[in-house]
Amino acid sequence: MFEKFLIFDVWGDYAHFKKFYTTSSPLTFSIPPRTAIIGLISAIIGLDKIKYLESMTKSKAEIAIRIINPIKKVRITQNLIDTKGGYFRPIKRGNLTGRTQITFEYIKDPRFRIYFRHYDEKIHNLTREFLRNHKSVYTPYLGISELFCNFKFIEEVEILEVLNEKETEVHTAIPLDEIIDFEPEEGKKYFKDIIPTEILPNRIMSEYRDVLYEIEGKTIKAKIKFAFKLKNNDVIIVL
Repeated sequence: MFEKFLIFDVWGDYAHFKKFYTTSSPLTFSIPPRTAIIGLISAIIGLDKIKYLESMTKSKAEIAIRIINPIKKVRITQNLIDTKGGYFRPIKRGNLTGRTQITFEYIKDPRFRIYFRHYDEKIHNLTREFLRNHKSVYTPYLGISELFCNFKFIEEVEILEVLNEKETEVHTAIPLDEIIDFEPEEGKKYFKDIIPTEILPNRIMSEYRDVLYEIEGKTIKAKIKFAFKLKNNDVIIVL
């Protein structure tokens, strides 16, 4: 098992990580769920789109997520093909019944910092190589395939200390079940979401966690159960 985390940034013009409880007007999570990040990393290094779920379980890979750009959301109405009559129903030019308008919520100018380590030396090293050389096998995107993204390798950092039941400034999103005590600080904007954190090979979500984050990317001061302090002084909690 590696005692180091790979750190890299991902960003784009827009992102959309669909909330599982929305249908007609899709809303987005404010941060990418762990399930989206394992898909992103797997696309970069070219893991098989079926088998990657087995390679990126929580027992094999650890991921923490930090907000870099403040979260800004916009809503955009899009024209989608109306499939109520079936996929092969003829659509006449200028016929308004041939489309349906749906309002999508997007994150505008998203940028996130990802902390990643894998217990398999081969996958860890392969990820580091692709990130450093800015290469990818498949096109990376932020939530849906139309939203291409860029990425940049920051550094590989050793774990300096494991924090147990200590009060500290945390740089990443924090699962609520990791918080022992927390008191909001003035000038900070706190939000929480329930996000998927584990997906089975048959693509059934097996775990969701309530996650706390500061919407402008500021640190969160809390007494936590377990965290890693890295040599660059970042304190992270894996999802």
